[in-house]
Amino acid sequence: MIVNSYLDVPSQRGAEFWDVNRISHIRRLATTGKGEVRVEKAGSLRILDRVYFKRLEKGREAEIVTKMLGTELRSPVYLGDMSFGALSGTPNVVIAEAADKTGTLAGTGEGGLHPEVAKHRNILVQWASARFGVDINTLMAGRGIVIKIGQGAKPGIGGHLPGSKVTDPISLTRRIPKGIDAISPAPHHDIYSIEDLGQRIEALKEATGKPVLVKVAATNYIPYVVSGIARMGADGVIIDGHGAGTGATPTAVRDNIGIPIELAVASADRVLRREGRREGFYVIAGGRVGDAMDAAKLIALGADAVNLGTSVLIAMGCVMVHKCHIGSCPTALTNKIDGTREIDFDFALSRLVNFVNGFSEELSEIVGGLGLRRVSDLVGRRDLLRGNSLTKDALGVLGIEGVPEDSEPSIRSKESNEVLTHLHELASKGVPTVTSMGSTAPPDVELPRRIVDWLRIDGAQVTRPSIDPYREEIDSSVRLLGGKLPFSAPLGFDVRHAEFELRDAIEWGALANNIPVLTLKTTKGYEDISIAKDGLSVIGWSDKPESGKYWLIGSTLEGLRLVEHKGVAGLVIEERGEPLELVTSEIDTHLKRLGVRDRYDIIVTAGTLRDAGDIMKLVGLGADIVLLPAEVMEIAVGEGSRKGMEEKALNLMAGLKREIALIAGAAGVYKVSNSMVGNRELMRNINLSSEVSRRLRVKVAGSL
Repeated sequence: MIVNSYLDVPSQRGAEFWDVNRISHIRRLATTGKGEVRVEKAGSLRILDRVYFKRLEKGREAEIVTKMLGTELRSPVYLGDMSFGALSGTPNVVIAEAADKTGTLAGTGEGGLHPEVAKHRNILVQWASARFGVDINTLMAGRGIVIKIGQGAKPGIGGHLPGSKVTDPISLTRRIPKGIDAISPAPHHDIYSIEDLGQRIEALKEATGKPVLVKVAATNYIPYVVSGIARMGADGVIIDGHGAGTGATPTAVRDNIGIPIELAVASADRVLRREGRREGFYVIAGGRVGDAMDAAKLIALGADAVNLGTSVLIAMGCVMVHKCHIGSCPTALTNKIDGTREIDFDFALSRLVNFVNGFSEELSEIVGGLGLRRVSDLVGRRDLLRGNSLTKDALGVLGIEGVPEDSEPSIRSKESNEVLTHLHELASKGVPTVTSMGSTAPPDVELPRRIVDWLRIDGAQVTRPSIDPYREEIDSSVRLLGGKLPFSAPLGFDVRHAEFELRDAIEWGALANNIPVLTLKTTKGYEDISIAKDGLSVIGWSDKPESGKYWLIGSTLEGLRLVEHKGVAGLVIEERGEPLELVTSEIDTHLKRLGVRDRYDIIVTAGTLRDAGDIMKLVGLGADIVLLPAEVMEIAVGEGSRKGMEEKALNLMAGLKREIALIAGAAGVYKVSNSMVGNRELMRNINLSSEVSRRLRVKVAGSL
């Protein structure tokens, strides 16, 4: 089947960044090749959508020719880094051809070099951790080389191509076995420091004589990472922000790790200028660049050019069904290469060339409307921007004017469709869920439900290596009662009010996975994993402080009096009162300041906790164990058959444990209990209320 026209966009069940309005705008550009500047994006919580140009006039145009990497580009656009395998071959060639026709640049991605792509001049070849299909002939193609360290959709872990998509052409180009998952190592095994990176940069330059850029994810320490890349002699950096698209990624990593591109670019540009390393060093910004207005704002915040990825696929026909990872793309862009479906080359090329031309025309109008003659005059012009409904901390990182304003930490009450699907798949398969395209997680797309939704975890790269969770053992175990009571993960379940069938399945799964349950009465045979009120379990709890037991309290600062009661083993904090995150963090901080934190365990629970991301963020705020409500099991089972409940509980818990390990490894954490508990420096907030941020002691993303 040949796809040679746009398909209708299916109804979108949940929140989407690439919604019908954005898709329609891209399609208009791709059909007409003419610009149509969009300004307002009302109601969005995305920081970039809350940044505006102070004054923008109509009817002017500016020069947008950009000099980069020894060539002159007609527009500061990079069509970036979608591999052969993630895409189905023809789209890879179309992108390379479109770059030549529009005078822009295109990245090949890490899947080796498609022989037809190699014929094009405006490509950058990628050198990634698995070195798929890389040899000196590959490196000599195109205008330069990109060392891929990380990407925005999966910071801290390697590329992932499911085995079902590794057909003969992919096997040949990547030089890997057919039908086997292609999972790249999380770190480059010859890059464990900034000095190692410097050696690789120099070696590649010496071997090829070509410029070398480094691609990294936008993570907590991005200013230091980019500064180090510049110091090591790279010609530039590609920063890929949270929300960037991908062909396959674990949901837990995609949604919980990394920071928005706007904060990353602003902070990186500031540090480069402060250190005198900005001149001649190129910054390319990517991750949810939806239109030319987004591009202009990012350039004003410090980028030289923007990386277009998902919008490129939409221009060629993508309808955002999130099926890239299983190879059943209805538009033949990311489908399995088996001859059953193919995108029409001429259709895709004409649409993509039109889109780039229309996008460039929009950008020219915006730059001209700002009273500037050239797009290069816009780079780093924060003085032209103002912020609306942003916190003082976020405005400070961006370096722009604005009246500080805090948002309510909890906005959404409805269950997320994404969460429902995620939990159901965990219970069905028992392994971390894999998805595709960019994150729809809060607070940028979905509305936040609780404070943890405003927090993101760090992704390790360059200055400290990540730990590969697919090839190395991550120690997620926890020892309570001063080391006497071991559990396999900082995860448990609260079954105090669960109906019998549900409680029975959860307890069975918990025993098999060696994780605790909080219960009223101890079930015979489950004593070693139970924290019960009846005194028959390995450790008990009471709603009053009693020696040798956990003290169960509501989420109030009553727990600060813990040290007044001798012999109490620790706290079980149930969310009744203030938000659980605030109380957990403040009690953890208080006990540390007294020098007695190691004497007490902190166990927390709340009715709206759902997944591994919630668990790891609360661990970062100071919890030793996070108990999910029994309702999570109810959601995971759904309205389907109640048969095999024990197996589903086993799978759900095993999947959650593996997702905890994925997040820990991506953050560079080998042992969760040692390096993650109460380690707020591993987290950043995304425009969270300044008062809440202060109480949590979690800095805003992009801050040093």
